[in-house]
Amino acid sequence: MREPFQPWSSVWLAIRSIACAALLPGFFAGYVPWRFFGLAQVQITLLDPVHLLGLTGIGLGAGLLAACIWEFAHSGRGTLAPLDPPRQLVVRGLYRYVRNPMYLSVTTIVFGELLLTRSLALLAYWAIWFAAVNLFVIGYEEPTLRRQFGASYERYTQTVGRWIPTFRSRRPSGTPARRFGA
Repeated sequence: MREPFQPWSSVWLAIRSIACAALLPGFFAGYVPWRFFGLAQVQITLLDPVHLLGLTGIGLGAGLLAACIWEFAHSGRGTLAPLDPPRQLVVRGLYRYVRNPMYLSVTTIVFGELLLTRSLALLAYWAIWFAAVNLFVIGYEEPTLRRQFGASYERYTQTVGRWIPTFRSRRPSGTPARRFGA
């Protein structure tokens, strides 16, 4: 059941969501590549198809990340920070297709930056970052969500992939098509 609309709580949630986005993905996909992997020195050439592809990846990743942050706030009444998670299981928007679209959005941003910088060091950074994220998801996020949301999260994991998007229905018999928990 959804909470009644309260303007000040919505403003506070928006502030928390923006701050968490700046701190978490902003740090890993923004500050670190800018400061340590040559993104600050890139001279963008719009006639270079690799640069155009890189800019497209950054824009697409940022847009997808914004959609995920909005869905966490709007549907789940929480943020992307582990200390301020959604109160409701979010299975709408991009979460209908893949369980971790925020991490995939950050991956898309870093891949775009990789195309701009053509830095092997940035590729190594991404590989280490993604391995760490995978360990975090498997070791902390998924067990926490199982405890918090129980059977509805379990049904969700059976129908939606962790990293590979699912575009057709694979729900087990008896599982509702649009809602996995409430």
